[in-house]
Amino acid sequence: MTRRLAGELPVSVYDIAADRRAALAAEGARDAASPAEAARDADVVVLAVRDQAQVEDALFGENGAARALRPGAVVILTSTVGPEAARTTALRLAERGVLTVDAPVRGGPVRAGEGDLLIVVGAEEVALKTARPVLDLLASTLTVVGPRPGDGQAMKAVNQLLAGVHIAAAAEAIALARGLGLDPATVVDSLKHGAAGSFMFADRGPRMVQTYDDGPGPEVKSRLDIFVKDMGIVTGIAKDAHVPVPLAAAAEQLYLLGERAGLGARDDSSVVTVLSPQSREGEGR
Repeated sequence: MTRRLAGELPVSVYDIAADRRAALAAEGARDAASPAEAARDADVVVLAVRDQAQVEDALFGENGAARALRPGAVVILTSTVGPEAARTTALRLAERGVLTVDAPVRGGPVRAGEGDLLIVVGAEEVALKTARPVLDLLASTLTVVGPRPGDGQAMKAVNQLLAGVHIAAAAEAIALARGLGLDPATVVDSLKHGAAGSFMFADRGPRMVQTYDDGPGPEVKSRLDIFVKDMGIVTGIAKDAHVPVPLAAAAEQLYLLGERAGLGARDDSSVVTVLSPQSREGEGR
């Protein structure tokens, strides 16, 4: 996202990894030593972190961005943290006169660099107007789902429910195929274009197959522990809304099993190994 924005707008960047800051500085961004320094004199702050604990630290920590923002500035929250966390963050920023655009993103790093993200937004009109030039550079599809911070998070939770269940279903299908002695690669290639296919099956399926190869495994494009977090958000807000989500709950347990097995930092496609280990006795029928 920084690379995309730095080609069009003046951008200051802070990241906890100095090498990433240096790489972005070489591409035109200004290297900042803290979130507060990055936010100084900014009209818009784009916050992209893992979870709500990092949101709190980046905005309200000792060198947090909020202390440097002037009234009327806007924080675009692109992380998936859940509706209540987004509302709480927005209220704390509002105490300083800072506006919030709740804008969780989908699409991954390649699409981010191309300005091809899918972004859902919950924000007041005045905040959205200020943030729109930035959002338009990042998104190919931008959907405003409501007027309040938290509305975007609610829509993202629905998305993550589907995505998380689809990945878990893909893992079960490939594990079953392997258990029946079928070639997983053939199964994926045969089924991904038919009624049984889905985006997640077509995208994660080949990476699940790759986990069984002799190489280092698939590139980490989406960490498994992200779905531990996201499915926890899904099941938590569903419980608060008194809506049963049995498939999401089952998928959440699968990701938790993967994390317990030491797969948290690996690509989420590696969850297939919880159901069908990489090495087995008696391969084939």
